Order: sequence, then structure tokens, then C-alpha cells
Amino acid sequence: MMTGNEGKVTLVSAGPGDLDLLTLKAAKVLASADVVLLDDLVNPEIVTLAPQARVIRVGKRGGCRSTPQAFIERLMQRYARRGLHVVRVKGGDALLFGRAGEELAALRNAGVSVDIVNGVSSAFAAAAGLGVSLTHRDHCQGVIFVTAHLRDHSEPDWQALAATGMTLAIYMGMSRIESLCATLVGALPTATPAAVVQWAGSANERRVAGTLDTIADHARAAGLGSPAIILVGNAIGEAASFATASFAISPASFGVHSGEASIEDLRRRA
Repeated sequence: MMTGNEGKVTLVSAGPGDLDLLTLKAAKVLASADVVLLDDLVNPEIVTLAPQARVIRVGKRGGCRSTPQAFIERLMQRYARRGLHVVRVKGGDALLFGRAGEELAALRNAGVSVDIVNGVSSAFAAAAGLGVSLTHRDHCQGVIFVTAHLRDHSEPDWQALAATGMTLAIYMGMSRIESLCATLVGALPTATPAAVVQWAGSANERRVAGTLDTIADHARAAGLGSPAIILVGNAIGEAASFATASFAISPASFGVHSGEASIEDLRRRA
């Protein structure tokens, strides 16, 4: 417990699933936590790094029953005002489509001290799984991270995004992959490389590749759904297995290999 009434909140980015991708800073913060608020998409084993903390699950997933955002914000404020260190654990990077902006504003308005620990977003884990650079200079000048679901339930201007020539890393798009691909075809060649990676960076990772006019069918045929990242752009054509129309990779392993850090290693370093 923190001394006096100087409680605080730390927004910790848990990465895409594999605990080996946690930063040492994240492990140290978890070791000092009094209360952990845990998102649904976070690897549940992460709580072993906070053995003394009270764990409260505050899941938020599209299309599923979710914990109200306002309730989560009240919980953080309540425990911090008791002088506790509250660690809000989010999947991927907390600052990318994690509603961190709303939580930061609520905490600051309430006078609660807040820190942020960055992490690996699922788009980067997906690119690593495919063996591609999202910003390969032979193909593009950058990457655009975009959600397929706007706050008012409308969609982004897909044709305007496609016209930039950037790699598109599309989050939360699986429920409308057919329509968004059809719209992108209006601004991009049908042969534009594309891929879908489900559970990127986790033990359950699965991925398929194809082209803009085939990727939706490939993803559906492979049974891929949320959570998944859709990647579109010529840089995706650099994937090692892109010579085939589509491919599926067996799940990766959480096993510890040479040079990788185990949960026990993270505990010792924290």
C-alpha cells in the first residue's frame, strides 16, 4: 500500500498476449500493485506478476456484455483515493484504441495521479508473425492505424485512407471485413496484398493471406474472427509465405526458448 493518501493509477500495456512481450517496467509496476483492473483480452497469467494485488476483471469486448466505462473510471478513482496503487491492465498498447484518453481525462479531472507504461500493439505482433515491415520503404511511406468502428457506429472514409498509399492496419474490422474490402477495392487494385491475423502475438495466433478481393473469403473459410488485425498494402506482399494464395499457421507456443524471458525471470527482474 502506498503511504498516506498518495494513491495513483498506472495504465499498463500488456501487449498482444505472450507474456514474453511485456516490458520490464510493466512487470515492476505489476509487482507493486495493490489493485489490478484486468481487461478481457489480456493473458490471464499476467496476474501471477501481481501476487499481492486484488484482481478485478473489467472486460470490454465488442458484441459482448461489457463493464461500463464510467464504472471502470469510478473504480480507479475510488481505490486511488484510498491511497492504493491501481494498475489498469489493457491489451496491446494502452494508448492505441484502448480508451486511455477517456480514462486519463477522468483521472486528471479527479486529481488522481496517473502514469502510463507502453507495450506492443497487436498490429506489430501481426506484422512480426507475417515477417513483414509495415513501413517497407519500397512500398509505402508510413502506416495508418484505424478502427473499423467509429464512436457513432459509422465507418471511416476507406477510399480516402486507401488513396494515401500507406499500409492500413485495421482494428476491430472482422464483423464487416467483406464490406470494407469491397469499398477499398474502389480505390486500390484487387491484387493489393492483404492479410488477417487473429490473436496476434499469442499462443492461439492464426493468420491467412491473400489479396484485397480474396482475403475476406480466406478469413471466413479459415474460421477467423475477433480479435484480429486486418493488414492491407503492398508492404504485406513481402510476407515470406505470400507465394501461396493463402496460408494458415499452426498456433505459436508460449514455451520459453533460448534468449526468451519466463514469468519467473520477469518476477526476479521486477
